[in-house]
Amino acid sequence: MVARALQPSFRQKEERMNEDTLKGKWEQLKGKVRTKWAKLTDDDVERVGGAKDQLVGKIRERYGHTKEDAEREVDDWLNNP
Repeated sequence: MVARALQPSFRQKEERMNEDTLKGKWEQLKGKVRTKWAKLTDDDVERVGGAKDQLVGKIRERYGHTKEDAEREVDDWLNNP
């Protein structure tokens, strides 16, 4: 029972995969990020550098979304390119 509690949940595995995908394909995805979130500047996109938490933060900053809404938006975008 204890070992099961220490195993990452499906959600945690999915989030890690999304983060890895984002970092690994950042150069190809930058244009799509700019299309999806047009209020992000080129400098914003460069600073994000494929880090999901940075992307969420920039979306919150530019669009005024809550953290949860921005995370959901990024997750939806990553899961449905």
